[in-house]
Amino acid sequence: MKDTAKHQGLRKQLVTLLKKKGITDNTVLQAIKNVPRHLFMDSSFVDFAYKDTAFPIAANQTISQPYTVAFQTQLLKLNKGQKILEIGTGSGYQTAVLLEMGAAVYSIERQKELFKKTVLFLPKLGYTAKQLIFGDGYIGLEKQAPFDGVLVTAGAPFVPKPLLSQLKIGARLVIPVGEKTQIMTVFTRTGENTFQKKEYGEFSFVPMLEKKS
Repeated sequence: MKDTAKHQGLRKQLVTLLKKKGITDNTVLQAIKNVPRHLFMDSSFVDFAYKDTAFPIAANQTISQPYTVAFQTQLLKLNKGQKILEIGTGSGYQTAVLLEMGAAVYSIERQKELFKKTVLFLPKLGYTAKQLIFGDGYIGLEKQAPFDGVLVTAGAPFVPKPLLSQLKIGARLVIPVGEKTQIMTVFTRTGENTFQKKEYGEFSFVPMLEKKS
């Protein structure tokens, strides 16, 4: 499958919609404009790739709504070259957006089926993460810590302490917290043992799973 002029035009329309919904970070918008979302989706959903909607992917997971991807990414306040830990690689779409913005990305995926697919797929599109890991996102990636930001792309029933401890001072953890629905929450590390918490409304994510399958 190719990235045609039609697809590029649809992405421009999507960016216009995201601006209307309150996304103001031009670097985020440019990344959404550049990443070919349709290539990350099952062929049966390709015609709807640039609708602002989540769609199913393998292993009972989803590719997040573009607004949610843009909103979470904007909350990270990412600068080029920063080291970011992503929890939940999924289809690789969010990963690609972070890479498009110039982040050094370490990403953990718990679903073996998705991991095997995405680890091969991202490089084919020219996206190279620092490391893609099959493992448990709840424990983070201590050996690569500290991070300039941590982004969780699944609903966490609680905030994993390792993810907080792996932040640099001044860095942010963006995480949807809750069981059936989640509250988008940002923790900013303000000191060795201090964090500032801010909430940004309700969202709906697939659950964040523990342990390797």
